[in-house]
Amino acid sequence: MPRLQDTVPKYRKHKQSGQAICTLNGKDYLLGPHGTKASRLNYDRLIGEWLERGRRPALGEADGLTIIEIIARYWHHVRQHYVKNGKPTGEQGAIRSALRFVKELYGTTPAADFSPIALKATRARMIDAGHARGTVNKNIARVRRMFRWAASEQLVPATVWQSLAVVDGLRAGRTIARETNPIGPADDKLVDATLSYLPDVIADMVRVQRLTGMRPAEVCMIRPIDIDRSGDVWEYTPESHKTEHHGHKRVIFIGPQTQAVLLRYLARDPEAHCFRPVDSEAKRLAIRHINRKTPLSCGNTIGTNRKRRPKRSAGDQYTTLSYSRAIARACLKAFPVPDDLTGDPQAGKKWIAEHHWTPNQLRHSAATEIRKRFGLEAAQVCLGHSKADVTQVYAERDYTLAATVARQIG
Repeated sequence: MPRLQDTVPKYRKHKQSGQAICTLNGKDYLLGPHGTKASRLNYDRLIGEWLERGRRPALGEADGLTIIEIIARYWHHVRQHYVKNGKPTGEQGAIRSALRFVKELYGTTPAADFSPIALKATRARMIDAGHARGTVNKNIARVRRMFRWAASEQLVPATVWQSLAVVDGLRAGRTIARETNPIGPADDKLVDATLSYLPDVIADMVRVQRLTGMRPAEVCMIRPIDIDRSGDVWEYTPESHKTEHHGHKRVIFIGPQTQAVLLRYLARDPEAHCFRPVDSEAKRLAIRHINRKTPLSCGNTIGTNRKRRPKRSAGDQYTTLSYSRAIARACLKAFPVPDDLTGDPQAGKKWIAEHHWTPNQLRHSAATEIRKRFGLEAAQVCLGHSKADVTQVYAERDYTLAATVARQIG
């Protein structure tokens, strides 16, 4: 008969001593005289703590746990904690990437022996892998977070996590880790030149995001049911958003120009997403059929040359990754690498970087324009930030105003 995994060890009587006994992880615990209220309370406390630890031994009984064992147990916590609307968040992938370096260097090392020097060695390996300074600092914070969780679960002594907290983060200009350029607004000329190479659905997503400044995820999840069209300015309340776990409300106001783009996507099931890959793929196939040169009486008929069980098929909602990937492909089509640069990989990469833009840059563009025309507070409200200093990261300063001041009084 298979062993039951969801059972709880029983409250039993130890015949030799007459005490109550319970066995956890192969170890016997005497709880006091059998049948007494005190022994029952001790049993409840013992079982409660054991279940809270995930049916694992307590600190002292779990001595010798290695780093790889800690990572395995922490990953079980990550898969339960970093979830939103039933789906894993991007933080899961970031944690996996950060812990990969710890696992490679110290996988078989006892977790209790992980020291600040070990953390610095892990950081050096991240730098050697080409990670930017900001990315390295974030990943080191994720490693610390794992040990803090392990300490809270009594898997390692609290002194391990406390000792890791003394390691300072990398500072600009004082490390060999590379620096990244700040994300700026997308060049309107590049965006306009790329639109004709995008599928119509993706192009409309770009137009909506450029006009409203919403996040890429908020563009992908637009549904007719989420839009209040009772007034002249529509109000879009996303099904979920980035800061909802902080109790913040997110409302995106949609004006006439954006309304004109969205209108043709609203005549559908109210709970269906407006921008759907399946619609874009259907339109692509229809255009290919119209442009077919082989007579219908010859060659393949419609639908006969498709895989019966394809590995990938168009879905009902774009993700931020598929949205960004479509834009990257369109940028390469709109601005192919010149022939004289194909032999120089570095020059080719530089060309691609100079003629590439991302969905996040559209948000920066909208924020900059709103701040320039209506002020910082308007940009803060439109972008959905609770603090103005966050908005300033997205909205570029209007240096022409400073030039005007200097021209008049400088």
